[in-house]
Amino acid sequence: MRPVIRRATADDAAKVAELIATAFSGLRAMHYLVPVRRERHQVMTANFRILVDHAVEHGEIHLVDDGSAVAVWFPHTAPLPEPPDYDRRLVEATGHWAERFRVLDALFAANHPAEPYHHLAFLAVHPSCQNQGLGSALLRHQHARLGGVPAYLEASDPRNRDLYARHGYRAREPFALPDGTLFWPMWRPADG
Repeated sequence: MRPVIRRATADDAAKVAELIATAFSGLRAMHYLVPVRRERHQVMTANFRILVDHAVEHGEIHLVDDGSAVAVWFPHTAPLPEPPDYDRRLVEATGHWAERFRVLDALFAANHPAEPYHHLAFLAVHPSCQNQGLGSALLRHQHARLGGVPAYLEASDPRNRDLYARHGYRAREPFALPDGTLFWPMWRPADG
């Protein structure tokens, strides 16, 4: 049975940020960003909330209706504003870990393509619902709507990289956080 996918609204923002933090909790990058385990979930949820709020205004959030999976997209087909008061909100959300988030932001910015594209910022599936095709359903949903525009993302582990490759994304040269954690920039051509 195909999942029901709907566009998330501001009313869903807290739930979406929490879902992303939960789904990403095991990723190596999360351990670099917030090394203290007992602080990690709260800090990551607060950080993701900044970007989810921004996506409500300037992007698209596709949510499986039961709240088990989400995709957060930003169109980079025209200039995209920064989240309002981003640095202040980042410090409030991440506290003494803020500089680690700035490092990641700088790496992402340095690796984004110059040409127009749609950016998949987050694809998150609750751990209890993984391997059921929900991530693939969310990808197919957006790919059908791209209208001839390429897509771009940063894969955070080899398993995710392989999922995206099955959906037409091609890995580019990886980049690393200071602790050696790799990200794979991936590009899906318009005809992908």
